[in-house]
Amino acid sequence: MWREGEREEWLQWDPKTERPDAPDWEALVGAYTSAGHDSGNVQLMVYGPEELIRPLMPRWKGYGVRWAHVWMRPLAARYELDALPPAVRTAKAFPDTCCEPLMPYLDGGVARFMAEGLVKRGALLGPARRWFGRHGVDAVPLLVPAALGDKAKERRPAETALRYVRDLRGLDGVVAAARDAHGDEAAEAVRTLLSTPPVETGLDRPPAVGAWLDPTPLPQVLLRGGERALPREAVGRLVEVLALPAPYAMDELAEACAPGTLSECGWALFQQWLDAGKPSKDAWALRQLGRTGDDDTVRRLTPVIRAWPGEGGHKNAVHGLDVLAEIGTDVALMHLHGIGQKVKFKGLQAEAQERIRQVAKRLDLSTDQLADRLVPDFGLDAEGGMTLDYGTRRFLVRFDEQLKPFVADEDGKRRKTLPKPAAKDDPELAPAAYQAFAALKKDVRTVAADQLRRLEQAMVTRRRWTPAEFGEFIVRHPLVWHIARRLVWLAEDGGTTAAFRIAEDRTFADAGDEAFALPASARVGVAHPLDLGDTVKAWSEVFADYEISQPFPQLTRPVHTLTEQERGSGRLERFEGLKLPFGDVLGLVKLGWERGAPLDAGVERWISRRVADRRYVVIDLDPGFAVGALDATGDHQVLEYVWLAVEPADFWPSKGTPLTFGELHPVMASEILSDLTALADRAEK
Repeated sequence: MWREGEREEWLQWDPKTERPDAPDWEALVGAYTSAGHDSGNVQLMVYGPEELIRPLMPRWKGYGVRWAHVWMRPLAARYELDALPPAVRTAKAFPDTCCEPLMPYLDGGVARFMAEGLVKRGALLGPARRWFGRHGVDAVPLLVPAALGDKAKERRPAETALRYVRDLRGLDGVVAAARDAHGDEAAEAVRTLLSTPPVETGLDRPPAVGAWLDPTPLPQVLLRGGERALPREAVGRLVEVLALPAPYAMDELAEACAPGTLSECGWALFQQWLDAGKPSKDAWALRQLGRTGDDDTVRRLTPVIRAWPGEGGHKNAVHGLDVLAEIGTDVALMHLHGIGQKVKFKGLQAEAQERIRQVAKRLDLSTDQLADRLVPDFGLDAEGGMTLDYGTRRFLVRFDEQLKPFVADEDGKRRKTLPKPAAKDDPELAPAAYQAFAALKKDVRTVAADQLRRLEQAMVTRRRWTPAEFGEFIVRHPLVWHIARRLVWLAEDGGTTAAFRIAEDRTFADAGDEAFALPASARVGVAHPLDLGDTVKAWSEVFADYEISQPFPQLTRPVHTLTEQERGSGRLERFEGLKLPFGDVLGLVKLGWERGAPLDAGVERWISRRVADRRYVVIDLDPGFAVGALDATGDHQVLEYVWLAVEPADFWPSKGTPLTFGELHPVMASEILSDLTALADRAEK
């Protein structure tokens, strides 16, 4: 099942193997077949004529290297089902790198292979999730016979996969797909199976609890009402339930227990596991937080997750992301999204982004739309502030352009700090208000940078909101509006565009300070200086008159344009050959660029920035960065090639690039040129 344009892209994609000079294809095929083996000969398979190569493809074993997907993609696009056997073989040998060529195949063998990945996890887990996420209910007919069959070895992964698809697409969709392929009886059997807790189908079995667990010091789990507690003899049974691979009877537990006590017990259990050295066979002690945890659990767990990869705990950190997704509250998803936006460990960031995509898909939203809904209001009032009541006096909380909260007296005079409660203040109200402000500063600090970056990125990527979305998630949001009112916005309606700002009373005004009516059919976005043209000066004067400081460079943003030669080329040669301190090149990461995948000897040979769907600006580096020791390859990096690619990779001068920079939107082109121009200004002469 090809996606639009995917097969054509794979056919054109450079396999990075040299074409034989003046080949005698029939002689090469004859030599290959007479050799009596079915491996190697990548050049023959990639470049040979279809009528000679297609019969060889099913038996071909490929070439046992981690980058075999490089040539399996064009082979899969060219030979499709005939290329499936070698694609499966290379994926099984190197599941962490070679599964991508299997993604278009809707095949029973591939479905079973991916289902095993959901059970065994490890390197195949990510590809398995992508494969089932791509095919969804179309994969159901391939799984039903095994899921309902007698062979336990086949039944377990098939049932696991059906449950995964159910969580993605819903029970009714899975049942309908089973009915279409296998009839009513099978469909109802699937409904019953997926409606039954995994522990009752035999899919889940409680693991043996390690000797590290001591139930005695665990906090009491109070029953609802708080007058009685769960008997001590029942705690062992509770632990067995929490240790199950999938949730069981959690709704009943939540109903029976007093709020907060189950989460405290779960956290104490988790803490014992940490103190015992995080034994991997007892990782359920982490996973159970997804069932017992609450927002306080999220706040305590998130810093641990962020730190784990640096301590060799990437796997635990990934399980921690699953915990945040399972808790699923606005606060949990906010922290999950925050890890996906910014964390110094790329692998963890990618995993967080994948979980956010899964949540968004389940809610039928884009990831940007989900991000809108994940910004908490922190209890702010309709004006975007908070009143701190000390009894005898009150203070007003306001925010600056960087979303840093500050306090003002009731007359509006800004104070340097919030005063500590004094003897004349109310002994209950004042300490509570003081603590509330301290908590607000801490909570807002976790999201402020993300919100600034999110809206700046929206300007660059040309994101658009409907007027209803703009009103609900931007204008009337008590936190986001503090950023929004300091920006110039653009309304696009048909072939017309108009710029406006959000006034203090949340009405709209144009550059002449006249009222602006936002058309109901318009699409709204953050204006880039290229959108504003000659009106940038007028808008700058308006913001100066009102003493409005912007949260990030907008009206003062530099604007750059491609030359005519560059518009028709796939390279930006004016930046090639620049020699820079390696720290300056790494600085691009803060601007949205991503370091390349480690290749030979763990060296990252490029840095890239995504500029459109299947479009990346790639900078080939010489000598590149050594993972774990960024300066090990030298103090400087040379920008060897700057080019436009369908995906990040090495540039091959002999191959060139079929893409041209002229296809980029002028705003994105300006941003790329701005980043590179800043580098050029710091390059060694």
